[in-house]
Amino acid sequence: MIQQFPQLNFPVSNFKLKEENGKLFIFDVSRKKYIQLTPEEWVRQNCLHYLRDVKKYPISLLSVERGFKVNNKNLRYDIVAYNKQAKPILLVECKAPDVKIDQSTFDQIAAYNLELDVPYLLLTNGIQHYCCVADFNLKKYHFLKEVPIFMTANNQNKRKS
Repeated sequence: MIQQFPQLNFPVSNFKLKEENGKLFIFDVSRKKYIQLTPEEWVRQNCLHYLRDVKKYPISLLSVERGFKVNNKNLRYDIVAYNKQAKPILLVECKAPDVKIDQSTFDQIAAYNLELDVPYLLLTNGIQHYCCVADFNLKKYHFLKEVPIFMTANNQNKRKS
């Protein structure tokens, strides 16, 4: 069943899967329920496990697929990590593995960030990952070699406040 989804550039995780009516579902550890497994959901779940297991973001501080408004448009983010003071510190946009990461996909997450005002952004299709930190004073993004661990991201948010 899972063979239909490609190996991604995330560490291997143990996922809870189930099949119902010929459809595959994956257990989301943040939303605490089974979600239909699509290529984008495969990336989202791998990223979620990576943030929790490798980068040490507490699962209780990760919000998955929530709605918000930008210019009267209803939008949904993939993942937002919060600090213990409930301030967003990392915004993640996940794409299916066959979606190319380019300027238009970066523009999407940057537009989301106009409303959310998050210091770290992560854009991934599971194969390629781009992480950057916002310089709110210069209105620029600086690309990073890797995703910051929770404590680093949390400290960046404190400096911004």
